[in-house]
Amino acid sequence: MILFPAIDIKDGKVVRLQQGKFDDVTVYSEVPLEMATKWKEQGAQWLHIVDLDGAKTGEIKNLDTILNIAKTIGIPVQMGGGVRSHDAIHRLLEGGVRRVVLGTKVVDDMDFLKAALDRWKDRIAVSLDCSNGKVSTRGWTQTSDIRAVDIVKDLEEMGLKYLIYTDISRDGMLSGPNIQELMALLKATTIPVIASGGISNLADVENLKSMQEFGIIGAITGKAIYEGTLDFKKAIEICLLNE
Repeated sequence: MILFPAIDIKDGKVVRLQQGKFDDVTVYSEVPLEMATKWKEQGAQWLHIVDLDGAKTGEIKNLDTILNIAKTIGIPVQMGGGVRSHDAIHRLLEGGVRRVVLGTKVVDDMDFLKAALDRWKDRIAVSLDCSNGKVSTRGWTQTSDIRAVDIVKDLEEMGLKYLIYTDISRDGMLSGPNIQELMALLKATTIPVIASGGISNLADVENLKSMQEFGIIGAITGKAIYEGTLDFKKAIEICLLNE
């Protein structure tokens, strides 16, 4: 299982939002590349980068910062936030990003996703950010009536290879992943799932690791590693056990 350290960028800085609220921001670093280097040195195999300004506005705002990390860090980068055009996907992949994460645009326009998957295949992931099982869009500022378990069949038929599932109610709360919703999703699809939201300690990582047989291939952690409730090095060791 891959443990992705999250690097959320807002106004060029590494921050965390509480439950996705843009007015509840904690700044952890003024220099994103330094933070990326820190996690790499502690054993990260991948990075998960989000352009929060992009997620909110619909246009990538921290492109130079993100591509600088992707080109220099030496481990693969998965990036999302504000990716709403094929041109944006092309620029990111050409600029060194390994995998692009699509969210809002997919809910609004499945044809856009189909074309992206046809062209870039396994370099595309879809992020379903959910509240009470329903998909949220526009940087978590709007909730749709679409249930995650209903949309995954369409995604599967299109050939999607990676699905990121975030439980907004757990994000940044250090309250543990929403295992019940995760299991419901895993039962509804054969797409490999990366879990996000709520990880607070090594026990949470062990719980997710034990769900590998059901389709969990990774987990994204943010606040826990920034606040120190999760020992990142030890968490990586757990993830690599029996791999």
